[in-house]
Amino acid sequence: MTIILGITGSIAAYKAANIVSLLKKRGHEVHCVMTEAATEFITPLTLQVISQNPVLVSLQDEKQSWKPGHIDLADRADLMLVAPATANTLGNFAHGLAPDPLSSIYLATKAKVLIAPAMNGKMWLHPATQRNVEQLKADGCEFIGPEDEGMLACGYSGPGRLYNEELIVQAAEATAS
Repeated sequence: MTIILGITGSIAAYKAANIVSLLKKRGHEVHCVMTEAATEFITPLTLQVISQNPVLVSLQDEKQSWKPGHIDLADRADLMLVAPATANTLGNFAHGLAPDPLSSIYLATKAKVLIAPAMNGKMWLHPATQRNVEQLKADGCEFIGPEDEGMLACGYSGPGRLYNEELIVQAAEATAS
């Protein structure tokens, strides 16, 4: 199965390396697409080595080919998995905004979409975020998580932690089948 793994600017972005590794061990082709903010938490090189594919961060990366790479990825994907997904990315997706390759692929793909949010609990519970989640569900996206309780990077305990990576991978396989 060909999977696009979207990684956004959450402290949980470092867990994407394990998600890629688990998916590869299960025989999946993984293409990572990162937001600029995600590169502050984990490097594209790490994900490139583990996925054995180039990592797309900027539409400027596509200057090497006449064919838009983000459209090609959107066409080839069996599943688009976004883990971690920030409130910002949920908002972009829900409102059809495409300021980055990840959002552009979301708008262009016909693949199933599974989203694993990770953010501060107050952000997760905010009415605007919840409206965006409901809109994305109405658009056909599926969600896994976030966890209902746990220690967050900001020092608070509450909802918002990224779901367990193994469970995310299992959900990805179930969603795509």
